[in-house]
Amino acid sequence: MRNLATPLALLLLCLAAPIVGTACGETERPDGGTGLLAVGAQAPALEATAHDGTTLELGSLGKPAVVYFYPADNTPGCTKEACAFRDIWTEYEAAGVMVIGVSTQDNASHIEFAEEHAIPFPLIADTDKTWATGFGVKLRGGYAERVSFLLDRNAKIVAVYPGVDPGVHAREVLDAAAKL
Repeated sequence: MRNLATPLALLLLCLAAPIVGTACGETERPDGGTGLLAVGAQAPALEATAHDGTTLELGSLGKPAVVYFYPADNTPGCTKEACAFRDIWTEYEAAGVMVIGVSTQDNASHIEFAEEHAIPFPLIADTDKTWATGFGVKLRGGYAERVSFLLDRNAKIVAVYPGVDPGVHAREVLDAAAKL
């Protein structure tokens, strides 16, 4: 009698790979793709009201923007990153580049965080994970992983920054944005 264990195991592995890949590493996006949106992709047409009441329509900004995802307000790395963007905010304004912070926490948390750290740019409360899944950002325990996207004035992605150093990332993105 022939041993069917190896072919059966291979068949099961092939059938399970797409499920495991999505569950363990790649976020399935509404457009049917998986993983982070790539350079050259159009950013999703998302709308939100920021913590400060500003309504943002991502496809209608008309200027370059940094959309940075961070896990949580008032945590060491996230505070460091937000304050790094804040500290060179006037340079972003002078370059005509908008900064948008996104996390899965609610507006009450963002308001407190922005007031405590004098954050001058909009923070999006992505409580339904629409922004994270739209950009293909991984969620761990309900929190977005740290990743940033640089968009041109037409909301086309020109750079993706996964796994950034929160202390120097804001300067790195500004330097790239200045070349747009």
